[in-house]
Amino acid sequence: MRNIFLLALLTLTTIASAQNKESTANSNVHIIDEVFEMPSLDRTRKIRVYLPPSYSTTNEEYPVLYMHDAQNLFDDSTAYISEWGVDEILNEIAQEGGQEIIVVGIDNNGETRMNEYSPWENSRFGKAEGEAYIDFVVNVIRPFVEKNYRIKEGVESTGVGGSSMGGLISHYAIFKYPDVFGLAMIYSPSYWYAPEPLLSFTTRSDFPDSHKLDFLVGGKEGQMMVNPTKEMFELMVEQNHKRENLRFNLIEEGEHNERFWRSQFKESILWLYQDQ
Repeated sequence: MRNIFLLALLTLTTIASAQNKESTANSNVHIIDEVFEMPSLDRTRKIRVYLPPSYSTTNEEYPVLYMHDAQNLFDDSTAYISEWGVDEILNEIAQEGGQEIIVVGIDNNGETRMNEYSPWENSRFGKAEGEAYIDFVVNVIRPFVEKNYRIKEGVESTGVGGSSMGGLISHYAIFKYPDVFGLAMIYSPSYWYAPEPLLSFTTRSDFPDSHKLDFLVGGKEGQMMVNPTKEMFELMVEQNHKRENLRFNLIEEGEHNERFWRSQFKESILWLYQDQ
């Protein structure tokens, strides 16, 4: 258990590396100058926006994916260990004629990350701020994005995603706001953080079976990660969620790191956004 706690705290706590790394972000990733106030948390946050290669040459509207831990998504120079390569992968999909999407990455705050990414208290890690964080994403970030970018605003075109604690808060987001998010990328979710309130929160009959949930976990993350993720997938099946809208992927060699999540990101995007 101690190893999982350390992974959650260290592997995904995005503190800029002490090493001087060159930026690897593509030119279609933009750090937004505006600083966003987080109501009730007395903090501010920055966002990073990936725009598809065709964005500047068309008038099309694009599906959107809101992601957490933005410092880890696009740029090796800001990632704690390594980046996901979101921009490279999405540019590759575009070059292959696949669905183009906009990604909105919300920076984390290393010091309060664990709290912001859980809506339930934990005796070891303290108070819950996840509800306030997701309310901020929905009520502050989303209106800004929809005002300033050509977004397909339907729930079926709006996703949320992240890994570890970011996977947990993505799960919470789609269940709290099923009228906003219709797609969820739930990678290596930290379901161990608050299992009982999570189960109670998820066991409900009014969750739309049209929503798509993509669960991913690695065998080398340990049974503390694997079992709860598999059980959550099975719970959704038991609740008669449409099987074609659920995906559970256990990669035996997968570890709790960005390299693993990067290796599965393209497949997830192609599945989640295939009907756009």
